Amino acid sequence: MNFPQFAFNNVRRNARAYVAYLLSSSFMVMIFFTYAVFVYHPKIANSEMGSMTRIGMSIATAIVYVFAFFFVMYSISVFLKSRNREFGILTILGAESRQINLLIFLENILIGAVAILTGIAAGLMLSKVFLLVSTRMIDMDDLPFYWPAKAILLTAGAFILLFLFISMFTLMFIRKRQVLDLLTGSSKPKKEPKANVFTFLLGIALLSTGYWALHGKKLDEIGLMIAAVTGIAGTYFFYSQLSVWVVKKLQRSRSAAWKGTNLLWISEMSYKLKDNARMLFLVTVVVALACMSTGFVLASQQSIRDSYMSNPFNFRYTTYSDGDKTKAGDDLAYIEQSLRTEGMKYRVAKADLISDNSYAAGKEETMLISQSQFNRLASVMNIDPVDQLGETESVMIQSPETERKYPPQGNTLNVRIAESTYPFQFVSRTDRAASLSYRGKLLVVQDEVFERLEQEHQAGGGYVQNNTVFMVPDSGKLPGKEDAETKLGVELTEWSRSGDHGGLLQSRAENYYTFKQTFSLFSFIGVFIALIFSVSSASFLYFKLHTELTADAVMYRSLSKIGLSSREMNVSATIQIAVLFFIPIAVATLQSLVVLGPVMEMMNSMSPVYVPVLTASAAFLAVQAVYFLIVRARYIKAVNKTMV
Repeated sequence: MNFPQFAFNNVRRNARAYVAYLLSSSFMVMIFFTYAVFVYHPKIANSEMGSMTRIGMSIATAIVYVFAFFFVMYSISVFLKSRNREFGILTILGAESRQINLLIFLENILIGAVAILTGIAAGLMLSKVFLLVSTRMIDMDDLPFYWPAKAILLTAGAFILLFLFISMFTLMFIRKRQVLDLLTGSSKPKKEPKANVFTFLLGIALLSTGYWALHGKKLDEIGLMIAAVTGIAGTYFFYSQLSVWVVKKLQRSRSAAWKGTNLLWISEMSYKLKDNARMLFLVTVVVALACMSTGFVLASQQSIRDSYMSNPFNFRYTTYSDGDKTKAGDDLAYIEQSLRTEGMKYRVAKADLISDNSYAAGKEETMLISQSQFNRLASVMNIDPVDQLGETESVMIQSPETERKYPPQGNTLNVRIAESTYPFQFVSRTDRAASLSYRGKLLVVQDEVFERLEQEHQAGGGYVQNNTVFMVPDSGKLPGKEDAETKLGVELTEWSRSGDHGGLLQSRAENYYTFKQTFSLFSFIGVFIALIFSVSSASFLYFKLHTELTADAVMYRSLSKIGLSSREMNVSATIQIAVLFFIPIAVATLQSLVVLGPVMEMMNSMSPVYVPVLTASAAFLAVQAVYFLIVRARYIKAVNKTMV
């Protein structure tokens, strides 16, 4: 038997350990390849969204590749650690260091080659389905199948380099290790886990700092960076110190520990949590990132749906007081002619707005409108008009979302115009007309007061925003790609952005469709990256449990000799495996809920994040539960064979 055959037989004998690693690596290669198939498709560049889609897919392939690097690195280090005894025996039998290094190198290259071949083969078989699903999700025209030579070369080359580099780099894990260390490395008695008081307090301080950075003040980029760094570091200390402290408290509690087999699994958990702190930390970070990404996409999609449904103005043309009135008149004539050509019945209204200076002072901006103009708008919209107002009286019109987020405080509002401040008594009401203000706050004031404030605003260098809004009766449903409003909206928006015009046109259907396509692309990319994260997190746990299986089997065999039944062993093992599988999901969900709310608020999204985050977490929980059942069954089956 030559050396390559020896390496091949080693891989075959360790098939149970390598199968999860091989499948996960193949899955990553397949996803990388399918993204590359999409990026290099000849029709992508000429399609709508082509450039954005290509950029998004390229970023996704880079993320997959970077994650694959760390995944393969971690997996190989775990395997090498579990095989220390084997390497020690080979050394005693006369194997030289270079031969053991060559053995490890050949094994890694063999597994890498199989992963690359199976990943590309699976990707080729599924590429037509992938192209079909991707175009449906992103709402693009169908892409025909083609022979992806560039994608094959890129995938093969990238992953050959990855496996070659890691195969050489991982030789450092066992180089300079003494034979005795290799023989006893995985069977040395473990020291009793203890929580260090300093790092215990540091972990609490880091988590508290991260929470304060998110919720203590208005979130900005620096606060987000502080929260990310302290949150990640605090998560590590949570597993390495805080969790050990909690388990120690449980051990000292007679009511909790001295009941059935509780003492057995509680005692074992303190060791497992300490030993697996790094792995649990990695799984938590991976799942948290996936939950946050999925939650962000779902919340954003809900936000653009709500934005469309709450906006009653199908088209809005905006000019400013210093603009070209002649061009603006020509633009409005063209827009109305386009509406008539499409056979759309429409109603039109005008609204002149001025802005207070609250936004410059770090407060929410309020737009002001005269009572007469608002009442004309109300007549067109079939909503209640505003009754006669006094000089210091006003009506605050808010969208339901803005009112939930910024409920009115008291009944007096100080409006700052130029260098002066004017107090207004107001009553509040919610209405879709608030969409005239981008911030969802519209203040209706007396006509004479508006004229005076308008003059002062312009004298101070401010502009009057002149809006013409068009309302087309609709079905109240979200528009599709082929709807007349969407087609006309896309056409008019392109017309508005090209050439020399007197103002800017906005179409709610075009805005909705553009954002929907963008977030559909993010969703499509995110689903597959989330799948990779999910498969990888389960693989991390499987690797770790496999490396501990021999020691656990010896322990359970010894306990079975003094009366531990198979059922009791099953309960104890199930609880320990469940903690390792589901604690990261719980921690990641909590972190996602804490982080995503302030982040969405920073991005001016008013959609609640709880449902999207819990939806994403539930999906991960369901997938993780399947992995848990598979791993538990294999683990218990292996341990049961050793029971007396």
